[in-house]
Amino acid sequence: MVLAILIGLPLTILVTVLALLLGSVLALPLVAGLRSPSRIVWLLSRGIVDLLRGIPPVVWLFILYYGVSVGAIRLSPLQAGVLGLGIVAAAYLAEIFRGALTAVHAGQWEASSALGLDSFTVWSRIVAPQAWRAAIPAYTTFAIGLLKDSSIASTIGVAEIVFMSNHYARQSGGSITVYLVAAAVYIVLSVPLGMLSRKIDIRMRKTVTR
Repeated sequence: MVLAILIGLPLTILVTVLALLLGSVLALPLVAGLRSPSRIVWLLSRGIVDLLRGIPPVVWLFILYYGVSVGAIRLSPLQAGVLGLGIVAAAYLAEIFRGALTAVHAGQWEASSALGLDSFTVWSRIVAPQAWRAAIPAYTTFAIGLLKDSSIASTIGVAEIVFMSNHYARQSGGSITVYLVAAAVYIVLSVPLGMLSRKIDIRMRKTVTR
């Protein structure tokens, strides 16, 4: 039974990691738009974020899997799952990153400007490290939530943990034990992420205080 469920583990991890990476990349232009002085750009970015967050992830997956096609080419379950979860992740991560940038004290920007530092140095050496430290707790919490939300991909046929659990339960006649094992697997995956987040946060705090 455990082996049957663990067969879905690689796809669970793959969907989670790819969706998180895609969401992180797509969140950057959204953050730039949310911080733009242009009212039009801000409204457009805000509208995209609210739209992506306002529609349930499972609906996005259905739209992408059943409704998006180019000629005879249609997205595979894995592609639709990653893209659907990724664009939703982009909206939430954009808010996380925006909040983290807001947490950087205004004096840091003013001091950088007074020193005549170029934009790349300001962002890479001063702003980004401080913003990332502020974003780590929320980013990790979202990653753990995304790990669990990857189970939604089972609805379009991605053979991850929940899909394999359902498959095994149907073949074996059904048992609550199957789903308890699946829940245990998610816990085993989630707990190390939380511990790693706290460890990184502590290390970065020590670095900042030096």
